[in-house]
Amino acid sequence: MRHDHGFDQAEGLRRLLLRPSLRVITVLGAHQGLGATSVVVNLAAAMAREGKQVLVLDENLAHDNVANALALKPRFDLLNAVRDHKPLREIMLHTATGVHVLPVARAMQVLPGLGAAERARLLESLTAASCGMDVVLVDATADGHSVCASLSGDEPLLLVLNATADSITESYALLKQLAVRNGRQAFDIVVNKARNETEARIVFDNMAQVAQRHLQVQLKYLGNIPLDENFGHAARMRIPLLEIFPDSLASCALIGLACKLLQPAAKEDGSNSLNQLLQRLLQQRLGMSKQKSGQSAVQLAR
Repeated sequence: MRHDHGFDQAEGLRRLLLRPSLRVITVLGAHQGLGATSVVVNLAAAMAREGKQVLVLDENLAHDNVANALALKPRFDLLNAVRDHKPLREIMLHTATGVHVLPVARAMQVLPGLGAAERARLLESLTAASCGMDVVLVDATADGHSVCASLSGDEPLLLVLNATADSITESYALLKQLAVRNGRQAFDIVVNKARNETEARIVFDNMAQVAQRHLQVQLKYLGNIPLDENFGHAARMRIPLLEIFPDSLASCALIGLACKLLQPAAKEDGSNSLNQLLQRLLQQRLGMSKQKSGQSAVQLAR
């Protein structure tokens, strides 16, 4: 059986990613409407204001993805780079504040069916896109089907939830799925659209106790984002909230959240989290191929 060398060049490409300061942060909500994309948009703006070079991987196809939230109009996406050899300069989107946005939704969806050469081009494109960046924010697709969230390991995964019964129930179900299926043992939590800190803390404390008791999972509270009618105005203008209402309570909370996420990890081993993410991408893809091959062999044997 021929060995698949489609990603053998990953070891060479990882040199481009050996920057310990690069942070990869995946942001996820249990379903659309919880505000995860809005959190990504505003975190990117806040980090850019701090002088960070920020890349957003936009994993959502829905109308309320990052590109649409920022009035960006992509002509091409990562899949065009993989299959049509489109150069990165024709794919990457840029905001007025210098945030870079890379649409990756279609490429993530067809990942299991990519050939060796296509996988190599995908890795090359992601490597090139991340070159020179300080932070990579992933706006993960909702409903538990995010490729990036499922690959997330020790790098931060921020779960955005609301203080409603449905949101709490669905968010816990997603947390359980990621813990049981993917082995994740730690999550960062932010409570969006909270009426006050007390409400947000009650929601978090209850979920943290249940997660620890039943899943042996650790949750970390990163704060709450107050309910703010200005979010609606910013959304209609398709501009980050903190750019037009910088002094609002919600903007201050988002800036504080960005600062917490930019803090160095407690244990710094010098490895690069984006490279680790890409390596797990490879491993998952190869695992899918082996599983399919095994299933085909069983069918033939029958």
